[in-house]
Amino acid sequence: MIRTYTWPTPNGHKVHIMLHECGLEHEIIPVDITDGAQFAPEFLAISPNNRIPAIIDTDGPDGGTISVFESGAILYYLARKTGRFLPDETADPGHHFATMEWLMWQMGGVGPMMGQANHFRRYAPDRIEYATERYANETRRLFGVADTRLAGTRYLVGDDYTIADMAAFPWMRHWKGQEVPLEEYPNVKRWLDEIGARPAVKSGLEVLIENRSSTPPKGKA
Repeated sequence: MIRTYTWPTPNGHKVHIMLHECGLEHEIIPVDITDGAQFAPEFLAISPNNRIPAIIDTDGPDGGTISVFESGAILYYLARKTGRFLPDETADPGHHFATMEWLMWQMGGVGPMMGQANHFRRYAPDRIEYATERYANETRRLFGVADTRLAGTRYLVGDDYTIADMAAFPWMRHWKGQEVPLEEYPNVKRWLDEIGARPAVKSGLEVLIENRSSTPPKGKA
């Protein structure tokens, strides 16, 4: 059983999608980040960085219990657990490490830059033009990186859908709120449309949908 401590955010949706794609038995445990639940001691015990999502797998390595935090690490863990959506390191090292490259691209670039762009556009108490433009420009640059990549591949790593796509999609599908001119990135649009049509993706995006809010997380800069 995968106990999933989460909230309906892009990072939460990454893991929701993976759970549905793999058909893993799981329990959803809401962590209301708009009310500060991420600072509760019991949550910090499994996610010391006070960020969702985090999981506890009661059937972990050697049958023991293991907890994992950070959405990219969770995707990697679940891919290793199931043998799905991550090319084998021995049989296909090129695609394996390419998957890790694009997963890290999302974790280090897409998520932080789009998150900051959203913050300065919607939640900053005062409009700071430099910050707003900096993160908006970086978001568009990253869309350009993806568009160039997807001009020659079906998915971020080639012809196979991987955890790299699952990581990037929940963020990049919010292009409209980020004021990204998607018509300038036709390959990204094609990719978004194809992934968004997957049944498991649709199901993953519905998790905790009733709890979606425009209220920013408490305690997050």
